[in-house]
Amino acid sequence: MEATAQRDTGAELKVRRLLFARGLRYRVDYTVLTQPRRKADIAFTRAKVAVFIDGCFWHGCPEHGTWPKANAAFWRDKINTNKKRDQDTNRRLEAEGWLVIRVWEHEAPEEAADKIVAALSSRKFKQ
Repeated sequence: MEATAQRDTGAELKVRRLLFARGLRYRVDYTVLTQPRRKADIAFTRAKVAVFIDGCFWHGCPEHGTWPKANAAFWRDKINTNKKRDQDTNRRLEAEGWLVIRVWEHEAPEEAADKIVAALSSRKFKQ
């Protein structure tokens, strides 16, 4: 678990490169909540848009998530706890006026970038 990258994953880098190429500037691994501390993978602070790129295994993707057979109870609890934390993060950020975008790592980076740009446009965000 310690060897798993928590930031700058392949999926994050692909999406960030596309956003940067479109002229967008953003914060990376940005603390959006302090109590409890939560960080967005990509944050547009002026527009208050937080982007999380979730790993299929770690966040229980309904399409690609798997349940390990070894130490099954531990992993089921870990993944379910991650899902509850994600829901809590969404709720807290939305209560503070943030728009939360969650992208699965298996989603096409171009589609994810399009989704983010559309969300920024809906907030009348000007770079």
